[in-house]
Amino acid sequence: MKRSITALIAAALVAATLTTTTATATAAPVPAGHPKPVVKCEFTPTPENPAAKPVRIPSPVARAKGTVDVYFVTNYGPFVVRMDRTNAPCGVHNFVHLVKSRFYDSTQCFRLTNSARLGVLQCGDIYRQEEGGPGYKFPDEVTGQETYPRGTVAYGNQGPGTNGSEFFVVHSFANIAPNYTVLGQVIFGMSTFDRMVAAGIADPDQDGPPVKPIRIFKVWTR
Repeated sequence: MKRSITALIAAALVAATLTTTTATATAAPVPAGHPKPVVKCEFTPTPENPAAKPVRIPSPVARAKGTVDVYFVTNYGPFVVRMDRTNAPCGVHNFVHLVKSRFYDSTQCFRLTNSARLGVLQCGDIYRQEEGGPGYKFPDEVTGQETYPRGTVAYGNQGPGTNGSEFFVVHSFANIAPNYTVLGQVIFGMSTFDRMVAAGIADPDQDGPPVKPIRIFKVWTR
């Protein structure tokens, strides 16, 4: 990578500041009666799958209004995600907690797909695909109406109620069941994912490790 990490961070900040169009996640609106200021979250330890990096269980109280921008710097370039606390208060609360704990810094994304059904980059697994979480899990926040168009960012899981650190970014589309909690939308840097896909996938079915490693250098919020 010719550009330094510092230069990439600066580019992400400048570009996100200049972005004037705001994309939104396509999950259905939260039903009436949704608590407005805060919600209580349930994080359950998973001693059978201990934390892959030092991290505490998040506070059980999450803000349930507003958005938060999350900045990523990768070896393919930067991108910025706007996360919606109203749609997934516990999910966003957890993601921000992991970011502040530096859980995602210096990690690798082990799965890239580009098939007729699924076009996503999967990250957040510290050891390898679907292995290496934060040492706890928490319930889904879905309505059954979720869709996953290009730019959507959502939690990956291994079944209902198994959210942790794994997440995916849709670089094309994802024809999947509405079982995955939508965190938000990429508001800057989709070209970063286009470069990742163009570099190739080391699998004839276009579902596997990228030909060239995809590394997350740094993640932060402000």
